Amino acid sequence: MDISGPGTGAPLVLLHGFGGDGSVWDAVRALLPDTLRVITIDLPGHGGSLEAEGRGGAGRMAKAILAGLDRAGVGEVHLAGHSMGGAVAALIALRAPDRVRSLTLVAPGGMAPEINADLLARYAKASTAAEIRACLTEMAGPGFAVPQPVIDRFVAARARPGALAALDETYRAMFPAGPAEGQGVLPGDQLAALAMPVAVIWGTDDAVLPCPKPPALPASFAFSVLPGLGHMLPEEAPEAIVRVLGHQLAEAGRGGAGRA
Repeated sequence: MDISGPGTGAPLVLLHGFGGDGSVWDAVRALLPDTLRVITIDLPGHGGSLEAEGRGGAGRMAKAILAGLDRAGVGEVHLAGHSMGGAVAALIALRAPDRVRSLTLVAPGGMAPEINADLLARYAKASTAAEIRACLTEMAGPGFAVPQPVIDRFVAARARPGALAALDETYRAMFPAGPAEGQGVLPGDQLAALAMPVAVIWGTDDAVLPCPKPPALPASFAFSVLPGLGHMLPEEAPEAIVRVLGHQLAEAGRGGAGRA
């Protein structure tokens, strides 16, 4: 858990996606105001939380992250999650809605069964620079060059003892009925009943989780579509994410229900 910014006010908690770590939010964090307290968390089984309690599926991760926030004395939060981190963030909001002041989902998992299970399987096993670059390039939108430091960091992370086994464990937990049946889906009626402002951001060229049509999401969600962008939105479009986050924090401050 990495904490920056002032110690007062509800912090913004950032959750990364499958196979990553908190550093995927670096470009976003660099654009956030210094007055905002920001907490970046490595999901269980990832990064600095490789051996943490809660490894496996999104439900176990959500429970573990809530417990970690409790231990840190963190009460209300603004919550943002990318990909699998989006599914975890949504589950936290469903389990503790009184603690989540706003919810921002960036190409989130769990919205529909459709998912590129083959690409994620390759990504879970990738350990060399060439394998990791090939997977990340396929995940990103056309023309996005994955920076070499990102590749180097992932190579080092996956060389740690137990790292690839943890990714395999998480991958299998994504597919309760097997990869051929798609990912597990969050309860749409419960998502629609969330009272805090909820925003969803998606790239039209997402090769991991297909960008849905607006009717596929609850009508109360503010839905932003980014043309020509892929799945790696924290790296591809940090400015767009920061704009949505700013809107979300403002809506929560007004007690609004978040609309685009």
